[in-house]
Amino acid sequence: MDYTNILALLGGLSIFLYGMSIMGTSLEKCAGNSLKSILTRLTSSRINGFLLGLGVTAVIQSSSATTVMVVGFVNSGIMTLAQSVYIIMGANVGTSVTSWLLSLSGISGSAWYVTLFKPATFTPVLALIGIIIFMTAKKPRRKEAATILLGFAILMFGMDMMSEAVAPLKDIPAFTSLMTAFSNPILGVLAGAILTAIIQSSSASVGILQALSLTGTISYSAAIPIIMGQNIGTCITALLSSVGTTKDARRASMVHLCFNIVGVTVWLTVFCVVNAIFDIAFFDAAISPFGIAVAHSGFNVLATATLMPFGSQLAALATRLVPEGKKTKEEDTLMLDERLFVTPTIALERAHRVLLDMADMSVLSLYDSLNILDKFDGELAEKIVADENRVDYYEDKLGSYLVRLTGQPMSESDSHELTKYLHMISDLERISDHSVNIMESAQELHEKKISFSDEAKVELGTLTRAIREILANTLTALHKEDLTLAGKVEPLEQVIDALNKTIRGRHIERLTRGNCTIELGFILNDILTNLERVSDHCSNLAVAIIEIANNSFDVHEYLSTVKAGQGEYRENFEEFMRRYALDSQK
Repeated sequence: MDYTNILALLGGLSIFLYGMSIMGTSLEKCAGNSLKSILTRLTSSRINGFLLGLGVTAVIQSSSATTVMVVGFVNSGIMTLAQSVYIIMGANVGTSVTSWLLSLSGISGSAWYVTLFKPATFTPVLALIGIIIFMTAKKPRRKEAATILLGFAILMFGMDMMSEAVAPLKDIPAFTSLMTAFSNPILGVLAGAILTAIIQSSSASVGILQALSLTGTISYSAAIPIIMGQNIGTCITALLSSVGTTKDARRASMVHLCFNIVGVTVWLTVFCVVNAIFDIAFFDAAISPFGIAVAHSGFNVLATATLMPFGSQLAALATRLVPEGKKTKEEDTLMLDERLFVTPTIALERAHRVLLDMADMSVLSLYDSLNILDKFDGELAEKIVADENRVDYYEDKLGSYLVRLTGQPMSESDSHELTKYLHMISDLERISDHSVNIMESAQELHEKKISFSDEAKVELGTLTRAIREILANTLTALHKEDLTLAGKVEPLEQVIDALNKTIRGRHIERLTRGNCTIELGFILNDILTNLERVSDHCSNLAVAIIEIANNSFDVHEYLSTVKAGQGEYRENFEEFMRRYALDSQK
């Protein structure tokens, strides 16, 4: 084996890793909506958690990515440490899917039906189909499906390159001696752990082992400890990702490590004892890629079956290894974790939940400002200012998070949704600003000991009731994704505009009659302006909700269409006009 073989091996490994990366990324994009539903399926049930971890890992083809995602979930408060245990167990089993795909490289035989399953036969066909679809498809989802085919073809091509590059090793005595040395179980575990820790992918290290197995020089007794060690080595990714996280997140990565170390300790002991007592002959036989897939899956299934009843003990062990320390600051627990970027769809869903928290704060702050108009309260005024500062903090952190998320590969619909979120947080921040402005107007009335006329108070009360309703409809529509309520926001916004115009006109009439002062007029005008703009922001939020649900992103087209309609929009508009009519109050 000369330097050309070494270069071919490195090149094959590079192509293999690249193919695995683009295939996993494309699989994740295609399954984006399914992955998003993970947040609603989280449960403390052992079986459901296990199946969830297995399914997600089978989709994205990486237990490391799943575990990093779990660490991000725990760090963000989405998931408890107890829930993470069983998902991590499922991820360990799910990662064996890749080894079964790669085992196709070991198929031998000349029959036509055998030849069809050889990578050399179907890989070029997949690549051809993939590139044709990729170059002709217009829909993003079809392009992603084509990329999956191309990624798999590249992966298998890299596997073939590695297999051909290491083929001469079978004639080198030194290599044979090295493989014999790995028959020592401890050395085998260390070799598997170190290799996997370096490349940070158990699937890739299993693929390398499968390529080496084609030389016929690796026995079952040497391969099985290496496979066990690979499961320990893959923990390095989660451990690195947990640096700087909350204690529970670090404990989640520690659960992953403890699970694999205990599993390897138990089953390596069983393996060595059984081999020593019964001297099983086939342990000395050469292992094939198929045999490696069986051993990899078998070990993970056995380890999971052994430790699943002890999930709470694993969590307790991780808690003892990462003891309680100083409490983190509130600012550090906003629950936006860039570790979730490994799955952009989940990161976007996390941002959506934080956006809902921000919406709650903004709307409640506006409610407080409406309350303070009726009766000024100094403590409530301070709370409004404090809430506005918190909303500003949310806007800064959430906006920065979303901007950084734009650099991650994601589907077109997720990308548009992210853009809408950026606009929505701006509207929510402005609502909280208006709450402070309204509070300052109330404070001015209180400090100057002046008040509006009874007529103005009635008119303002009607307007604030409409504002409360538009805020309630908008907030509920945000939380429940209720398109019916969202559709009622725009006609109510038009009614609020009409109310503002009417109240301004009536104020001018009172001013000319001498029933109101210019000073009070300025304050009233400020309040009316702020309330009108609050309704405008509610309209923007409602339109965004409808556009995201319908995967449509043209605000002007939506508003033009809905206002031109004579159906539901007109009915809602007329209902709100009757409800908030001022005629009887002249």
